[in-house]
Amino acid sequence: MTVLALAKLSEQYLLYGVAGAICVVVFVSLILSPALSAYGRVWEKAAAGFLSLFILAALILGGVVVGLIFVYYYNDITDLL
Repeated sequence: MTVLALAKLSEQYLLYGVAGAICVVVFVSLILSPALSAYGRVWEKAAAGFLSLFILAALILGGVVVGLIFVYYYNDITDLL
């Protein structure tokens, strides 16, 4: 059943899924893990994890804004090139 469900997905969605998984691994290994290992108390680790989520939200929001700007000005960008 799972193989048939995966056969219906286009390659583009699979690439998006792989890219999303890579981004989550990079976020956990470069931002969340050092933030949690820097503190000893549980409440400090919880606060560091909570603040790391703000960093993740800022990265996602920045990517969305850059993407929207690129889509909005696509014709002007192609004319420049």
